[in-house]
Amino acid sequence: MTNQLTVERIEAARKALRGTVKKTALQYDPYLSERYHANIYLKREDLQDVRSFKIRGAFFSIHQLTPEQRQRGVVCASAGNHAQGVAWTVAKLKIPATIFMPVTTPQQKVNQVRHFGGDFATIKLTGDTFDQSSTAAQAFCKEERQTFVAPFDYLDTMAGQGTIAAEILEDQPEVDYLVATIGGGGLLAGLSTYAKAKRADMTIVGVEPDGAASMAAAKRAGHPVTLDHVDTFVDGAAVQRVGDLTFETVMENVDQLLDVSNGADCQAILDLYNREAIVAEPAGALPVAGLEQLRDQITGKTVVCVISGGNNDVQRIQEIEERALLYRGDLHYYLVNFPQRAGALRQFVNNVLGPQDDIYKFEYTKKNSRGYGPVLVGIRLADRYSLGEFSQRLTNFDKNYIDLNDNPMLYAMFV
Repeated sequence: MTNQLTVERIEAARKALRGTVKKTALQYDPYLSERYHANIYLKREDLQDVRSFKIRGAFFSIHQLTPEQRQRGVVCASAGNHAQGVAWTVAKLKIPATIFMPVTTPQQKVNQVRHFGGDFATIKLTGDTFDQSSTAAQAFCKEERQTFVAPFDYLDTMAGQGTIAAEILEDQPEVDYLVATIGGGGLLAGLSTYAKAKRADMTIVGVEPDGAASMAAAKRAGHPVTLDHVDTFVDGAAVQRVGDLTFETVMENVDQLLDVSNGADCQAILDLYNREAIVAEPAGALPVAGLEQLRDQITGKTVVCVISGGNNDVQRIQEIEERALLYRGDLHYYLVNFPQRAGALRQFVNNVLGPQDDIYKFEYTKKNSRGYGPVLVGIRLADRYSLGEFSQRLTNFDKNYIDLNDNPMLYAMFV
């Protein structure tokens, strides 16, 4: 590698952050430890002032600027957490910042950027994805002759994130597995550089959402590539193209890459909240969701999962719960032909539903002069293993029903 991240740079970052950016807790998790027969620890970056690890890289990058660069102002692009880190930093240092965010960014994160940046941060909502927003930010930066604070593909940003690994090894030197989220790769690049230098035998695992697995695509191609489409549900990791520097570093240091479905991620979010009282955003819960794929490897091992952020919009909870139900096989959506006569719904309930099954959703509009009409019905099964019996009863009611869970296009249209 030409521009190589070093342990010395990470240690310089740690010195710069000391007294300003928190050293977060490394918390033993009894529930996950019992579930996976391992010693599971959570690195609680959701407890930072901006509820995300991004404060580390943002602060160190801006800290390294000259007085002239600071006075002229900085620019960044972010889906939310990096923006909050930059906003928090410029308010601390009293320098101006222009922050570009995708229009798809949850409102909660936009509001937090305004809160942390105050009068020092100007927000511009531009583009549907991080990459579109980043292109606009860099064009603005060039035009205004300001400094771009990169969210991941920059050595000082990577060094700031690498301070997490230094804290982990200080608190728990005997780590066997270190598991972290991949968006653009800055977190994993920083973590893996420090961890591998100190413990070459440690296994480093990166976890991506399966709808935005840009690092895995880059690995297959041998270089960073731009994904044709990105699922933005895991907004903190929805990056179309990983960085050049982060790609080189991750390929050199990281042992495994995993991809996780949105449903599995949602289940991890709910588990963390219901069992641990931890509010994790979708990107923050990915490492915990990835443990299921590591189950056979980590038995008896000491594992650290980095909870990278906790900026979860409360308005998304219903969607998260529904995705988790679908993932577990508890919730199923169908289009069913109902007779257009009185008593049809009662017949469906009596003849199709099990004693403890529940109607989760029911949408029906009566059509005049028709004997049958389509109904959108969502069923929450009391026992997911009874699906076969339920399907047979549903077939007896309407042999032409459509299972929307198996048809993504129709699911998106109707549900």
